[in-house]
Amino acid sequence: MSSLTPILTRDPDVLIRMVHERDVEIERLHAMVKTMAALVFGARSERSSAILDAQEELDLGDLATDVTPPAANDQENASGEAAPAPAAPTRKSQAKARRNIGFLPKHLPRIEEIIEPAITQCPCCAGKLHKIGEDVAEAMDAIPAILRVLRTIRPAYACRVCQDAPIQAPARARMFDGGMATTGLIANIVTWKYAWHLPLYRQTQILAGQGVHIDRSTLARWVCRAAWWLRPLYDLQLATLHTQPRLFCDETRMPVLEAGHKRCRIGQFWTHAVDDRPWKGPAAPAVVYVFAGSRAHKEIAEQLDDYQGILQVDAYAGYSALEKKGRQPGPIRLA
Repeated sequence: MSSLTPILTRDPDVLIRMVHERDVEIERLHAMVKTMAALVFGARSERSSAILDAQEELDLGDLATDVTPPAANDQENASGEAAPAPAAPTRKSQAKARRNIGFLPKHLPRIEEIIEPAITQCPCCAGKLHKIGEDVAEAMDAIPAILRVLRTIRPAYACRVCQDAPIQAPARARMFDGGMATTGLIANIVTWKYAWHLPLYRQTQILAGQGVHIDRSTLARWVCRAAWWLRPLYDLQLATLHTQPRLFCDETRMPVLEAGHKRCRIGQFWTHAVDDRPWKGPAAPAVVYVFAGSRAHKEIAEQLDDYQGILQVDAYAGYSALEKKGRQPGPIRLA
């Protein structure tokens, strides 16, 4: 018998376990050989399928170790022998440790629900039970968007003796004077449309699902009204960007469908941006989009009419004319 052959025991249970472990090892090696053969000798399509089929079966043994680290000097049991070191974490245990159970975001509000037992008296002596502990479990919950009606009541007061005019608090300013929508509702509609890319016709369906039927054209007027209110802030942000010594510009195509036309025409969104975070500069990150009908030189020249400094752009020839001498209010250098 070879010296490499392990000494077999006569215990039937141990022998059965050894045979089972060897069968599992043989099956794993067969899967490895089959996968490697497909990768080396198979066609390209067969290689892809072999990788997909054996992603979870192929284990090259590089994620596990059989080496047990020695115990520390202070890790000894009562008999003086070194205590066994804890086993190395497996792939499954590592994946389980990264789950979010028990680590829900702290900024979310907590709604506590206490579930008391049906009885709080001892079944033996009928004495009152006292609390010895509790189990706490957290789960994330969601409440659908709630539509509500805000009733604004403004009492009017008058004096019974004097003939002065009655006194009444002024009405709060709203985006639409006398309209049916509050500023909060219009802000939500604009956010759903432009931040979450939810078209207005889908928003009308969502509102109808809660029993509120509003025509899509009404939502469109609300969006236009919000844009009118935001235009001064937009102009201020663009003017602030143009005061920076460095500015980035680029354009991208945008299909435009106009009323009375069946086919889309191609417009352009010009991007004006600054961001000094990579080198900890003074400019805060900001971006403004300017719509134009084309990407001609006159479009970008009009947009940068008040700018001077370094302009970071691509190799589009339309930017070259911006470096002309004697330009007012100052020169532009292309980067």
